[in-house]
Amino acid sequence: MQRRTLIASALALPATSALARQAAAPADPLAPNPAELRRAMEAFTQGRTPLTEGLELQVPALADNPGAVPLKVRVGLPITDEDWCEEIIVLAERNPSPLACRLRFTPAAGAAEAAVRVRLAQSQTVHALARMKSGTLLAASQAVTVAASGCGM
Repeated sequence: MQRRTLIASALALPATSALARQAAAPADPLAPNPAELRRAMEAFTQGRTPLTEGLELQVPALADNPGAVPLKVRVGLPITDEDWCEEIIVLAERNPSPLACRLRFTPAAGAAEAAVRVRLAQSQTVHALARMKSGTLLAASQAVTVAASGCGM
């Protein structure tokens, strides 16, 4: 009985809602999404300009396995009980979903660094942004050449 009600409710949706969903979906789900990249950067920075020193990003210049590109990110500023890195995000600017990684830290971590593997859709620039407890923002970026498509695999 309950199942029929759910099916009937789904069928009762107006046709315009299905059209609206199709219109909102990108034409190519594997295409870069620059609007989402801007939104993620603006949400993290909140209109402030990050410093270009103090954050290290290591990514190979040539990624021969785009499905698992190793990267290392490290905050070079001192970590103290008064000021530590709260969060680091990694953005891949030409991926369909630019947010590749989000890392959160506490002062107990003692250091703000991590090594991860990310999937890259194509050759692009990878960005890392860090936010310190004091509100200081740090940024680093590096270009990566991808040997083959990673997100369409």
